[in-house]
Amino acid sequence: MPEPPVMSRLEVLRDPAVMQTRALAWRRAGRRIGLVPTMGYLHPGHISLVRLAREQADVVVVSIFVNPTQFGPREDFATYPRDFARDLELLGAEGAITVFAPEAAAVYAPDASVQVCEERLASCLCGATRPGHFRGVLTVCAKLFHLALPDVAAFGRKDAQQLRLIEQMVRDLNFPLAILPGPIVREPDGLAMSSRNVRLPAAHRAQATCLHRALRTIEQAAARGERRTAALEALLRATIATAPDARLEYAELRDWHTLAPAPAQWHAPTLAALAVHFGDVRLIDNTLLTAS
Repeated sequence: MPEPPVMSRLEVLRDPAVMQTRALAWRRAGRRIGLVPTMGYLHPGHISLVRLAREQADVVVVSIFVNPTQFGPREDFATYPRDFARDLELLGAEGAITVFAPEAAAVYAPDASVQVCEERLASCLCGATRPGHFRGVLTVCAKLFHLALPDVAAFGRKDAQQLRLIEQMVRDLNFPLAILPGPIVREPDGLAMSSRNVRLPAAHRAQATCLHRALRTIEQAAARGERRTAALEALLRATIATAPDARLEYAELRDWHTLAPAPAQWHAPTLAALAVHFGDVRLIDNTLLTAS
């Protein structure tokens, strides 16, 4: 009978200066570094990003940091799920990994005054209803890139606008790294995996599948030749409306590269994006439409 796999020891770093010193040593030794930024409460979607980074790196760093600067004053920072011991257990099965888990006071000086702002891609979708959110995201990612010094960094496609913004920041600010987009990982019933899913009560969890059903509906319509942007957006809204407790924030088609509204006749690649509230839980999902 085969022996069970041995859980690899994880290295946990808390001090940003120690993280950067370790990364500099790896680079001097010629080792490629992969970074997977997370806010913890890990799920198989995060683990898929760890595996993606490992394919192109010798050393994998997983950051676990619930970043306070990307939450608005009425958002769920205090209730965002956290379970560090569980996170380490999940990562322990993935081989040698360095976990970077700093405290907020170590990341942000009390008098910090420099932030990273993007002036175009951040103004729509989640950026329109969460002012300052992407400023917080880009600032913390820039700091993580400077501390972990990755050659590659993996981000999930579920947070599509975030992915585009990070790609843009890396290009515009000449960060010497490649961004690896990871596919959306879903539950068996289609709900996109998210750390926030655990906060859904049973009735809302059952209704939340409407996001994936809405996206599948327009994928099928597009495959049949529907090219009218307004018609596809109407299909998104109608499907979300079948869930009695869903509160739609947005259902939009956007040009993938510019995030400008899709023209009247959409053309590939076009992002179809949703944000839906169930009670105080906000869920997002998306699909990328192609012409084929």
